[in-house]
Amino acid sequence: MSDFLDILTHGRRLKAAVKELSIQELEEVEQKLVKVIADRREEQAELKKLEAEKQRKIEELREAMAAAGIDASELLQGEVKGTTKAKRKRAPKPAKYAIVDANGERKTWTGQGRMPNALKDALAKGKSLDDYLI
Repeated sequence: MSDFLDILTHGRRLKAAVKELSIQELEEVEQKLVKVIADRREEQAELKKLEAEKQRKIEELREAMAAAGIDASELLQGEVKGTTKAKRKRAPKPAKYAIVDANGERKTWTGQGRMPNALKDALAKGKSLDDYLI
């Protein structure tokens, strides 16, 4: 598609590309291009009209809020149904299990996530997880 745009937007390349077209074919291309341009202008005018309407409504809301003494930040503070609250970071879970590894370090585990290797090794040797409850 970029080759097409390069040819279409460069005068000499366009002239070379349409060199073999007849005058009638060039006029048909011209009519189609004029229609495409007219359609695009209509689309842009409609978008501009919609944006202007949106800005007008926003200004009306601002005026109504100012008249009511409401600040925009106050609207955002309340919980709105259907929206998600900002997630709060939860406190870490307390450790449920503890074991002293081969280096003499005390390892703890909450029971969630990866199990410490020292605890895995102890369980593999036949110990019970209940033996390491805190």
